[in-house]
Amino acid sequence: MDRQTRSLLAHAGHPVAAPLDDSSVDGLLARALTPGDARVLDLGCGEAAWLLRALRQHPGVTATGVDISQPALERARQRAEQAGVAERLTLHRAEADAFTAPHAYDVVLSVGATHAFGGLPPTLDAAARHLAPGGTVLVGDAYWEGEPSARARELLGEYQDLAGTVDAVTADGWTPTYAHLSTRHELDDYEWNWTGSLSRWALDHPDHPDSAEALRAAAEHRDAWLRDYRDSFGFLCLLLRRTAD
Repeated sequence: MDRQTRSLLAHAGHPVAAPLDDSSVDGLLARALTPGDARVLDLGCGEAAWLLRALRQHPGVTATGVDISQPALERARQRAEQAGVAERLTLHRAEADAFTAPHAYDVVLSVGATHAFGGLPPTLDAAARHLAPGGTVLVGDAYWEGEPSARARELLGEYQDLAGTVDAVTADGWTPTYAHLSTRHELDDYEWNWTGSLSRWALDHPDHPDSAEALRAAAEHRDAWLRDYRDSFGFLCLLLRRTAD
C-alpha cells in the first residue's frame, strides 16, 4: 500500500489531517479570514477540509488547494460539489513547494504539511512568496511539549520546544497574532482516529491484498504513539503576519 492511499484511509474519520477538533478549526479560520472577499491558498491541502470549511462559512471566499495526492484531490472535488462550493474552489496536483500562482493570497494555510517543504522555516518562506501585503499565514507544526526520548526524535525528527519554535518564527520576520495548542483530547482523538480508521478498513476488507499490511501499519503506529512520543509530542497552530511588509 502506498503512503498516499494509507493516509487517505487513516484520515477517513478525521479529514482535518491534524490534531484539532471542529471548534478549534472554526476558531482559527474565523480569526484568519476577515469579513468580505478573500483569496485563500492551502499548500499541502490533502482533502481540502480546511478550505471546504472556509468556503461554507464565508460566502465571499475563493480558495486554491495544492497537493500531490490525486485520490485526496478527487475526494475534495466530490465534497465541494456536495457542499455547493465547487465554483469557488480550484485544485492543483503539484508539489507544494514548487507551486506558482498568477496572484497573491490574503490567507495562506499549511497545517501539518511542513514535511513537504523540509521544515517550518522553508514552509514560511514558501507561504511568504504567495502572501499579499498585510495577509495572514496559518501554519501548523509539531513541537516538543516534553523532553523527547531518543526514539521519539528518531521517529518524528527534530523539533524545538514551544518557546524555541516561537523564537525561530519571530527571528525569521513573523509576528504571531494568535496561536492554538492542541489539547490532550485533540492529540489523542487524532491518533485514535488515525489508527482506528486504518484498522477498521483492514478488518472490513480481510481479503484485500493490502489488508494485513494496513493492520500491521496501524498497530506499529499505535505502539510508537503510546510508548515513544505521546508524552512529549505537541502540535501548534500559529496565525502570523510579516513583521514588516
